[in-house]
Amino acid sequence: MATPSATSSLGGLAGRDLLSSADLSGVETADLLQLAGDLKACRRRIDLAGRMLGLIFRKASTRTRVSFSVAMARLGGQTIDLLPTVTQVDRGEPIADTARVLSRYCDALAIRTFAQEELADYAHWASIPVVNALTDHEHPCQALADYLTLMEAFGSHPADLAGLTLAYVGDGNNVAHSLLLCGALLGVNVRVGCPQGFTPELAVVDQARSLAAGRSSVEVVHDPVAAVRGAHALYTDVWASMGQEQEQAERAVAFSGWCLDESLLSEADGRAIVLHCLPAHRGEEISAGVIEGASSRVFDQAENRLHVQQALLAALLGGA
Repeated sequence: MATPSATSSLGGLAGRDLLSSADLSGVETADLLQLAGDLKACRRRIDLAGRMLGLIFRKASTRTRVSFSVAMARLGGQTIDLLPTVTQVDRGEPIADTARVLSRYCDALAIRTFAQEELADYAHWASIPVVNALTDHEHPCQALADYLTLMEAFGSHPADLAGLTLAYVGDGNNVAHSLLLCGALLGVNVRVGCPQGFTPELAVVDQARSLAAGRSSVEVVHDPVAAVRGAHALYTDVWASMGQEQEQAERAVAFSGWCLDESLLSEADGRAIVLHCLPAHRGEEISAGVIEGASSRVFDQAENRLHVQQALLAALLGGA
């Protein structure tokens, strides 16, 4: 059984979707991190026995697939893998029909796909919570794990995040979008450094600035040293995401000089941690020495996917 906790805002998440980091309030985001920390430390136990999570993954996955499955198991529930290749999903059945049928069998859906619009269609037609397990536009579950990792490095409570600076260097992609939005909600200063032509979407940057409401800063810069100078966390991702493999050579040229290496790390705060959402290409976007070095929290960060998704599922299914 769940025990009383300060995470009182989470009752309002029951039955809701998480399509974007901006679907949460600042208080809800902080309370999810606190619950994740409590679950990780075994200070709380939540029982969702008999609940079923359906996974619809159109993109390959290691961490997301396994962490969702293990999170649901730790809550006492089960997971069913609804592979598009062995269901009617890839044979043209309308999303409207699929979503309504799956709502009769499952208690929540986690969907990993290309277009954000496809995710929104599932959420529109489903009568159960739908979770963004990655689209080309956002990766909100990843951002929750990232900020839990930052919280652990610099404190023990979400309030300890306020005023810290996270610097992201690389492609202004889905991960960058969610880092901007989630960081703004938590009062973290977020700097995105990227070459010209690879910036985050302007609408997302503007949305993050609106969510920050003057409590923290949101910046986009085009110099890697300016991006990381004095930062408390340095973050990077692959230069060519899934679906962009044919652009790998072109992007390698565009991102020359943007590798998160020892020289770039030396420009950050002396306590800075290094983050990467994995998989990593050592020698491209990050050096082997940095990802394996003393500042790296990359594998703590990967583990934290499990804990934040356990907290999220507990909240969406009414157990928090």
